Amino acid sequence: MNTSLSAPDSGRRSTGLTAAQETLAATMSGYPMLLALLVDIGVLAYAIALMPETPGLGLILIIATGLGLFFLTSGFYLLSPNQAAAIQLFGTYKGTDRATGLRWVLPWLTRKKISVRIHNVTSDTVKVNDLRGNPIEIATNVVWRVTDTARALFDVERYEDFIDIQIESAIRVIGARYPYDDIEHEEITLRGDAAVVSEELECELQDRVERAGVTIDECRLTHLAYAPEIAQAMLRRQQAEAVIAARQKLVAGAVGMVEMALEQLSAKNVVELDDERRAAMVSNLMVVLCSERDTQPVINAGSLYQ
Repeated sequence: MNTSLSAPDSGRRSTGLTAAQETLAATMSGYPMLLALLVDIGVLAYAIALMPETPGLGLILIIATGLGLFFLTSGFYLLSPNQAAAIQLFGTYKGTDRATGLRWVLPWLTRKKISVRIHNVTSDTVKVNDLRGNPIEIATNVVWRVTDTARALFDVERYEDFIDIQIESAIRVIGARYPYDDIEHEEITLRGDAAVVSEELECELQDRVERAGVTIDECRLTHLAYAPEIAQAMLRRQQAEAVIAARQKLVAGAVGMVEMALEQLSAKNVVELDDERRAAMVSNLMVVLCSERDTQPVINAGSLYQ
């Protein structure tokens, strides 16, 4: 007996989310009903005029037209461009009306308006750790709009707050996926590949807000910097890495120029160089090419061996 009673109870308890989907509501233009309202007002005025002569008929007409007046006026509502209204019957979703202008629906159906215009949001600056563990600050600008009014209204609680939270969560995920910078340019970085990072951030955010019936039109980074506590140290590191990279390119170029000079001298038989003279020439050329200061010429009046 206890088993038979618990089975229906367990069937009535539902812990899952009932996903909503936007459908077209059965509404109509308000202008024909506005005309009917004017006719009703005219009949009401005529009924009031009949009261002195035929009170019974006048009273019946007044009651009927009064009820009609309440019925007609309770169903009117206005929709601006890029605005929609979700229609409900005692809490049950009955569709969405996106037609603009004066609209009318049965009075016992409730209307909940929602904007489907484009929204532009700039997030707060979020501090995260990049792939290498360095604390950085990131902020982004997101352009979004509601495309499914049923999901936005009934699947999430306060969809605007939901979007703000998901923006911050997506920033933290993407910020931790890549390093801030890479002097060797061998991997995707937050600073050097902003377009790629922004595209991934848009995809990550779209996956998160899909359940709220929202579409992300654009997502771009607006702020990217090291956190203040390590900014000076990272600046010095960047300067050191830049100096090292410049030196490497300078030395590589100098070596190539020395090789070219030796090859051309040998090919044109300008001068015969033994190993010792070749080493001296290489040393002098490397000093001239790699020195940060202007070189001073030295005239050797003797030979290399004196």
